[in-house]
Amino acid sequence: MQNYSLFALLLFACVPGSTSVAAEPVFTVMTWNLEWFFDDSKQGNFSDLAQEKSAPTRGMWNWRRDAVAAAIAGERPSIVALQEVEGPRVLWYLARALDREHALKYEDYAIEGNDRYTEQDVGLLTKAPAEVLSLMMGDVTERMRRTQRYASVPKHLAAIVEVVVDGETETILVVNVHLRSGVTGDQLRAKQAESLNRWIQLWQQPSTHLILLGDFNADSTAGDVDAESELAILLSRGTSDPSDDLVDLLEWVPVTARQTHLLPGKQFDRILVSRSLVEDEPGRLDLCLRGVAVRPELSIRGGPDAADEHWNHYWEIDSASRDLSDHYPFIAEFEIR
Repeated sequence: MQNYSLFALLLFACVPGSTSVAAEPVFTVMTWNLEWFFDDSKQGNFSDLAQEKSAPTRGMWNWRRDAVAAAIAGERPSIVALQEVEGPRVLWYLARALDREHALKYEDYAIEGNDRYTEQDVGLLTKAPAEVLSLMMGDVTERMRRTQRYASVPKHLAAIVEVVVDGETETILVVNVHLRSGVTGDQLRAKQAESLNRWIQLWQQPSTHLILLGDFNADSTAGDVDAESELAILLSRGTSDPSDDLVDLLEWVPVTARQTHLLPGKQFDRILVSRSLVEDEPGRLDLCLRGVAVRPELSIRGGPDAADEHWNHYWEIDSASRDLSDHYPFIAEFEIR
């Protein structure tokens, strides 16, 4: 139940730019929908759509892989949550490019999902100080399905991540999601949110922070969330207790800089966190929010693509001005305080 004021929260928060032990962020999270990040091989693609969306040639795939790697390398995030990747193999190729071209050693994590239409998956890249202890995926049981309250989430991946802070281990449950797209998918997204809440209740321990991030395909804008929407369900965690509500970090971004997609005004991509990551716990050093930003310049090259050109003639655009995705990276930085 999200009935507390953001301004009240700020009174107790680690306000970005405040004095801290670490001058630079020690832990950074990025979410980025890479929009059909498929290589040129069609051997593992069975749907017509997946084959159609594969890169036309090896050279074009190499260009896109290396361009995305360069964008990520410029930010050096501890955790990168990616959506619309073809699968574990393609994520591994990206991790190798980061190592080969930028000397950044990322571990790659992906579990093949069950979206048989698009064959898209989600994945995680992690580097020090983040270490993945465990991976999980949830399922909708037949009993859950009969209630008509829940829906499967074909594209999601959860990880238990450990970060050492001042000699102590901070544990974070990171859940990367890509919810159903489209205006007509709102009711299904709400059911997907109910499923995620159910699984998170099982996965999260009382002392564990939570970061829920990805492409929510949300119609609601930050700070103006419809009570029946998937975002409202996820922010409230399905309870009437406001103390366990999550915080939508897009609200911390200036209103004029909240667009995360090629379509004007759209805020599809979010990072939701537990209040423990924005409130400074007195008497101990811990992770606390330092700053957030949507970074369109990491995706846009030479000016935003025209929508029709980007979606229908992507590979015909000159590589010097071809955008990397129709989504923009969203980054949250945390420091020790």
